[in-house]
Amino acid sequence: ICRGYFLPRMKLSENKEFICGWGAAFINITCTYPINKLMFRQMLHDVDSRDALKQLRSEGTFYLYRGVLAPLCQKTVSVSIMFGMYQEYQRLAEMLHPSINPTLNKFIAALLSGTTEAILTPFERVQTLMQDRAYHGKFQNSIHTFRELRPFGIKEYYRGIIPILMRNGPSNVMFFLMRDEASKILPSNGTWYGDLVSNFVGGAVIGAIISSVFYPLNVVKTRMQCTVGGEFVTFRHMLKVILAERGNKYTKLFRGVHVNYTRALLSWGIINASYELLITTM
Repeated sequence: ICRGYFLPRMKLSENKEFICGWGAAFINITCTYPINKLMFRQMLHDVDSRDALKQLRSEGTFYLYRGVLAPLCQKTVSVSIMFGMYQEYQRLAEMLHPSINPTLNKFIAALLSGTTEAILTPFERVQTLMQDRAYHGKFQNSIHTFRELRPFGIKEYYRGIIPILMRNGPSNVMFFLMRDEASKILPSNGTWYGDLVSNFVGGAVIGAIISSVFYPLNVVKTRMQCTVGGEFVTFRHMLKVILAERGNKYTKLFRGVHVNYTRALLSWGIINASYELLITTM
């Protein structure tokens, strides 16, 4: 199932941004999946990090990487699209409007690349179900989960797409614009390892900021996607439900955010550093 999605079939010399984005995401997922699972449990069950860690320990190593196939498929292609389409949309705009303002071009390209990533919502949907212990006995693996959702129709695969769209485009805009500024500010001694450290720090700080800003959207998205079949509730309705459960305190939507930005520091540091290292060696 992953072979058709993992890597776009494109000429290496013309589309290295896609290839490098894929490689950077692959390195990242293998390193950060357990931390992501810990954060997920806090989002879903409204527990602190110690209780979430106890849950994972009690389930054992086998369940720690349960469901990794879906995010591996989704994230590698997602980051490939993120970097690759960002460049493609810029090139297209420059062809159609040669005099376009560079900053505006980057803004539009980032927004469109993030929106394009939303086609991979089914992978994020399956990952959510695989991480929820309520479905441990129902879904055997990612492929089995895809099959079990099929009778509910294509719409079921895209449950929770609204908060994903609200998150992807704006977060991409922030990432690429802030990334350009960081590259001008952060020092480099001209060596590959100096550049690697600078790119890691830049990606880490930017990723932590963005993931924290959009964290409440992920909380709502997670709750929306932890349902199989039944009514499709709106984003606004689910937000009201979650707020009611948490005493109508918006600050409680950020429960688990410290784990989230810790994961994002590592995750986006790895992605940014890996991408730049790969792009300069190809």
